[in-house]
Amino acid sequence: MVALILFAGCSKNASTIVDQQIPSGLNIAGPVGIKLQTTFVSSDVSMNVKSDVTQTVTIKILTIANNVVSKSVANVQSGDNLLKLYTSAFPSSAYRIAVYDSKGNLIAITDFNKL
Repeated sequence: MVALILFAGCSKNASTIVDQQIPSGLNIAGPVGIKLQTTFVSSDVSMNVKSDVTQTVTIKILTIANNVVSKSVANVQSGDNLLKLYTSAFPSSAYRIAVYDSKGNLIAITDFNKL
């Protein structure tokens, strides 16, 4: 599943575009997780969000000090979900991507650097 997520502020929705194979570099071995195509990002990056159930997740972009700078909602299927993160509106800095389930429990978290 591929979804398009635009993080240019606090958007509330993410939309699904098309189904697609997960590139080998984005495979996640466990039942849940998040993996970025690269941790050094200029304008956008692909990421795999793996879920153990079909659900609506909240994806937050946080500063390293854990201040939320962007928040979006995505519908994910059980298994791998290819998402695109657009970061051109963010200033250069270090950030975290945190994925929460529909009950607010943290599913996965990872860091990236906006160049």
